[in-house]
Amino acid sequence: MAGSGGGRGRIVVGVDGSECSKHALRWAAHQAELTGATLDVIAASQFPVFYGWTSADLVGPDFARFAERALTDTVQEVFGPDRPAWLRTRVMEGHAGQVLVEESAGAELLVVGNRGYGGFYGVLLGSVSTYCVHHAHCPVTVIRPAGNSAKPSGPGSARAHHVGRAAS
Repeated sequence: MAGSGGGRGRIVVGVDGSECSKHALRWAAHQAELTGATLDVIAASQFPVFYGWTSADLVGPDFARFAERALTDTVQEVFGPDRPAWLRTRVMEGHAGQVLVEESAGAELLVVGNRGYGGFYGVLLGSVSTYCVHHAHCPVTVIRPAGNSAKPSGPGSARAHHVGRAAS
C-alpha cells in the first residue's frame, strides 16, 4: 500500500472505547502489519447539541477529555505498553462520521466497528459506520464482533465486511 505521500500507506480506524471499536482497532492493526501501512487511530469529540440551549448555558463534562481517555484506554488495552512505531493517535473535534470521512481522504482503508455506544442495541450498523460507508473517500471495512451465527473471517474474533469504491 503506497500512500499519497509515497512510502507507507495509511489506514484510518475510528475508536470510541466500545467493544466494537476495540475489535476494529485489532483488525486494523493486523492489516497495517500485513501491508506495512501507518495506522491512524482517531477518536472524535463533539459537544452534544440540545434544542434551545447554547454551550454557554451548560457547564458540564469535558467531552474532549472523555474522547482522549477512551482513545488512550483502547490503545492501551489492544497494544499494552509496546505500541508500534507505525501507530499514530489523535482526538479530533466534530461528529465522528464526518471526522472519519475527512480523515479517509488519502487513506487506503477506513476501518470502523459496526456500532459504538450510541443507538439501538441489535442494529446491524450504527449511524457512524453507515455514514462512513456512504461517504468515505476510500474503501471501508466494517468490523462486527463474533457471536453471530457465521464464523469469523478476519484476524481475532471479529467478522469483516468490506465496502469498496470503484476507481474514478
